[in-house]
Amino acid sequence: MAGRPVSEPAPTRSKSQLAYHWLKERIAGEEFTPGYRLVLGSIAQELDMSVVPVREAIRLLEAEGLVTFERHVGARVSMIDDSQYRHSMETLAVLEGAATALAAPHLGPDDLRRARDLNRRLVESLDDFDPRLFTSLNHRFHAVLFAACPNPRLLALVDAEWVRLGHLRDSTFSFVPGRAHESVREHEAIVDLIAAGAPPAHVETAARAHRSATLAAYLSHEHPDEAPATAGATTAREAT
Repeated sequence: MAGRPVSEPAPTRSKSQLAYHWLKERIAGEEFTPGYRLVLGSIAQELDMSVVPVREAIRLLEAEGLVTFERHVGARVSMIDDSQYRHSMETLAVLEGAATALAAPHLGPDDLRRARDLNRRLVESLDDFDPRLFTSLNHRFHAVLFAACPNPRLLALVDAEWVRLGHLRDSTFSFVPGRAHESVREHEAIVDLIAAGAPPAHVETAARAHRSATLAAYLSHEHPDEAPATAGATTAREAT
């Protein structure tokens, strides 16, 4: 009789990866706020490792735009910049649209039911609006739709942009709360497209337009002269 298969041990993270994730979690959680100085020696002592892996981790975060290095000063958590926010939103519109389209054929009735339940909670939250709660539920809603994407590299890029957005803006809906009402209607339309078995290109167009419309609403509020004229022009329903 053959023995039970031995499961593969989970891969262990290198010290630089441990430092990277430790730092990234604190930046995303706003424990390390914009402008916070990252002292290599102190971080290395906290993590019980040498400064070498910490330096490697900071270089990775610098490449992602979460950390900046200033001569004679050292590494700091990047300051909030509207241009960075705009670039991240534009990038996420493309990446999340593609991930949602690839995931759509793999979503079953339970997934769609979970997405609708989350959107229902978003609708209910509109009466006593809390931007941070709305943003959290909004992330969970979208994660249901793109989590089944079969391309792990694309998923990693989407996750990285969500983390970067969390660092750049606590909640876009704090600036444009009215956008939340439009957002939940677009959510329902995207789920309807997926449930109806719409072509992936239509799903991608709807998901991308949804993200672009949020950016356009923010720019119209904060920088009316810079708001893109075409962002959000194609709605989820127009994609059908």
